[in-house]
Amino acid sequence: MDARPATPPPVNWATLTVATCNTLNLALPGRVFYDNQEPYGLDEYRRKTGWLGQQLRRLNADVLALQEVWDLAALKDVVADSGLSYSHVLAPGAELGATGTPRVALVTRLALESLHSHADFPPVAVVDVPELGPHARFERPVLHAVLRSKQGLRLHVLVAHLKSKRPKFLQDASGEALEDRDDPGVAARATLRSLVMRAAEACALRTLVVGLLHRTREPVLLLGDLNDSPHAVTTQMVAATGAVAYDRQARDTALFHAYDVQSEPGLRRDVAYSHVYQGWPETLDQIWVSEEFVASSRFALGDVRRVEYFNDHLHEGRDRTRSDHGFVRALLRVRLGE
Repeated sequence: MDARPATPPPVNWATLTVATCNTLNLALPGRVFYDNQEPYGLDEYRRKTGWLGQQLRRLNADVLALQEVWDLAALKDVVADSGLSYSHVLAPGAELGATGTPRVALVTRLALESLHSHADFPPVAVVDVPELGPHARFERPVLHAVLRSKQGLRLHVLVAHLKSKRPKFLQDASGEALEDRDDPGVAARATLRSLVMRAAEACALRTLVVGLLHRTREPVLLLGDLNDSPHAVTTQMVAATGAVAYDRQARDTALFHAYDVQSEPGLRRDVAYSHVYQGWPETLDQIWVSEEFVASSRFALGDVRRVEYFNDHLHEGRDRTRSDHGFVRALLRVRLGE
């Protein structure tokens, strides 16, 4: 009798590619998006949509999150320039042109079950910003899509673009400065305002994450520009990964940085950044997964196979027809069983 242990059956996998991409003010030609910036001319617009289309083709993601979309029509031009086929091209609030701030967007091949845009904070996240008063809404509403893969996996995708670290100086209704921007003390106060606003947005986003994860086994992905590093306080307010080290039950409502849990660690490189600010590389654009895509979890449905950063263009000079952010792509695997 052969006492050798039986060879376990091979695992069959389905793959899912997800990516995030900050477009840097994607707007139609002739359209004023900020008062202090000239609108795109037709030639400049075509260069921008063509360049972004090439990037989308390189990413070739099944689920693509985008930020800084002013016009849905412009996003559709980018998708057309990519030559790829997608079932859904969505940018709530930008269908007729966004006002005030650009919107986040979602492009996907997966079946769409529902789509919600969250603008208002829950009461727990509302705070008073110094000299500005209550901050109760996302500057750029968060997108929540429920998708279903062709294998039947139901997936929650959150697309976010949190408040930047740029100082929030006081200005009047016409945009004129009300304080001395060259004063270091004033600049510190303005940076405090931005931090408070981003922290409030992080708290509000956290409530969405907890509502989706708590006592459920439907996987959640968070994609977007969080405007801070993965281990920053505001980012960890959203993900709460650190709590897992002290409480295993905290996995139930935690998110995990895809780069940290990828199953091909040999692919990790020191080029894992998505933005360069004053010469310093930063990872502002991120992909987070719930424990259903963490291989070590007993509730794992799959894993993060690898994460890649597309950032060579950050060193090719400043040109607004290109993005000032690198793009991030993750290859996820879903276990199909025997």
